This record gives sequence, C-alpha cells and structure tokens, in this order.
Amino acid sequence: MIRKLFLNDKFILVLILINAMILFAGGFITNGVEKFVLTLIDNMITGFFLVELIVKFNEFSLKGYFKSNWNKLDFILIVLSIPALVAFIFNAEIVNISFLLVFRILRVFKSFRFFKFIPEIGHLIKGIQRALKASVFVFLGFVIYIFIIGIFSFYLFNESAPKYFNDPIVSLYSIFKIFTIEGWFEIPEQITKNYSQISSFFTCFYFIFLVLSGGIFGISLINSIFVDSMVSDNNDELEKKIDNLDKKITELLTKSNYDETRKDIRQD
Repeated sequence: MIRKLFLNDKFILVLILINAMILFAGGFITNGVEKFVLTLIDNMITGFFLVELIVKFNEFSLKGYFKSNWNKLDFILIVLSIPALVAFIFNAEIVNISFLLVFRILRVFKSFRFFKFIPEIGHLIKGIQRALKASVFVFLGFVIYIFIIGIFSFYLFNESAPKYFNDPIVSLYSIFKIFTIEGWFEIPEQITKNYSQISSFFTCFYFIFLVLSGGIFGISLINSIFVDSMVSDNNDELEKKIDNLDKKITELLTKSNYDETRKDIRQD
C-alpha cells in the first residue's frame, strides 16, 4: 500500500502543492503557534519525500533511479531539505548551529518539482537547450560590449555622475540598465546638469547611441535568435534519414541501370 502510494505521481504532486502553499503562508506568519504548525507540516512533507526516495530506490535500484534526469533533480532537492529537517527535529538552534539556517531557505527549491508534471516539459527544455546553444556566442559578444562600454563610461563620467559611475562595477550596472531601457534618460540628465551646451549635446548623443546599439538592436538580436531557435523543430535526425534514403535510392538506380546495360550487351 505504501509502495503504491509513493509511486503514484498524483500523490506526490499533491504533496508538492501543499508544501508550496505552506512555504507561501510561512512568509506571512513569523512567530507563534501558527508558525510552529506550518514548520511542522513542512518538515513532515520533507519526511514523506524521504520515504518516496527510499521506496523508489527499492523499486528501481540506484542505477535505475538515476537514469532519469528528473529523478536526479528530485534527489538533489530532497537532500538539500534534510539539514532543515535535522535542525527542526533536534532543535539545532539551541546548539547554535547557525549555518543550518541557510539550508532552511533551500527548502523553497522543493517547489521546482512542479516542473516535472508540466505537460511537454521535455520538449520545452530541449528547445531552451537549442536556443542557448545557438545564442551563446551572440550573448558572449554582448557581454563583452557591455564591459567595454562600462569601463569607457566609468572614465568619462565618474566625476560628473558618481552615483552611476563611481567604480567600474557600478558603471557596468548602469550601462546594463540603459541597455534594458531603464533610466536611459535619467542618467544623462543627471550627468549634463553642470555641462555646457556643446558637452550636453555630445553626452546625449552618446547615450542615444548606447540605447540604439545595446538596448534596441543588441537585446532585440539576442531575443530573436533565442526565440527562433527555441520554437524551431530539431530536424537533424529527419534530415539524416532523408539523406540515407536518397543515398539508397541512388544506389538502386545505379544498380538498375547497370543491370539493364549488361542485359542489352548480352542481347547484342
């Protein structure tokens, strides 16, 4: 009975849903009996997930269990939840094992198991993998472009606008905000407050160029490549089959022509 229950995906999905609602409700209740009850239920569900893990180990064996990438993800998420369960059972706060508090936050990641039950999630993940592979070099080039512009802008405006260009890291972040069309007009206005008319003109022209090159053209290019690769079908295997079929047809035609030629020679 227990074995069938923990091998039932619907039951596991219900546990995940309850766990997600408990984590959500826990953000509104910070102390008192209600907080303890929510924490108790959360850790009970972690215990259920451990039982699920043991049942599946017995059912599929270790090797069989880890053949599935989803099972690997489940295993990692369950293991990350164990320290919080141990801290709750043994009241580790009294022992002052403060680092376990960090692991308590990781229990939120148990909600990632939702993805396992999304229809066609495998096809979606394959699409994302294709998109990342296709856009990685464009993305890398864009990162280098942000880096160059960020350093260049730091040396140009670190004195006139220290709020946005105080150091190279802050400068990179400010340039990234401009590329996302966030604060693209506020930053140049702050810089040009004490500038002359000519300096203000070239400064504004500089930021217009940044918005056009990075914000409109750059990010749009990355998005278009990513989306196009993600929605396109992976026809590599189909193309191989068609090539093999074409090769076989060519061989058959060649053999047929050869046989007809030999037949004509014999008749002559």
